[in-house]
Amino acid sequence: MASLDPRLATTPLILIVPDIDGSGPGHWQTIWESQHSDVRRVEMGGSPTPDRLDWVSRLAAAIDAADQPVVLAAHGLGCHAVAWWAALERPAFGSKIAGALLVAPPNLDAGIADHRMAGFGPVPKGMLPFHLAVVAGQDDPSCGYYHAQLLARFWGGECVDAGRSGHLGADSDLGAWQEGWALMAKVAAPLRLDGGRREGAFDHAVTRTAAVGVNVVPFAR
Repeated sequence: MASLDPRLATTPLILIVPDIDGSGPGHWQTIWESQHSDVRRVEMGGSPTPDRLDWVSRLAAAIDAADQPVVLAAHGLGCHAVAWWAALERPAFGSKIAGALLVAPPNLDAGIADHRMAGFGPVPKGMLPFHLAVVAGQDDPSCGYYHAQLLARFWGGECVDAGRSGHLGADSDLGAWQEGWALMAKVAAPLRLDGGRREGAFDHAVTRTAAVGVNVVPFAR
């Protein structure tokens, strides 16, 4: 797989934050990890009933152990682990986290589809102190697209429409998900040698494809 962005001043560590049931061999997170030396998974313990503070502690330890800037690539419940980590750890703007790609965050505020996730709700609604994008499918059974837009707005990022791609996991058959990898380069923009201009960072981020269509919906900070 190609490097994230040749314009980056330094190569970030990409930390994979998996969903509640992990990510199997066909999942884009696993494929990224196998194809790139700077992608590392945060092990969440594999408990059938995940504990919010345990997940936050595991994520915090992985971030603290990194000796380079970090970009987070979270899926499903992993997105809420990132939000809770930011709420509890209160990192400053410009800290070690350069950006985050938050893919298919489930709705934990109403009608939780999976009771195992209940301990993570209601989710923090404050702005996250790093560059981010929320990617959501129009037909994700765990979260309506409108709610994903609200989460992006609360967290201070963009919401990227992935079309009818379900929960954007292994069942969505995304393979190496090159569109997602391109978005990772966008969220890592603050590390660019040219300053990674914030304005329009996601304009034309990814060309629409049959598998994943992208329609950027920016929200004002």
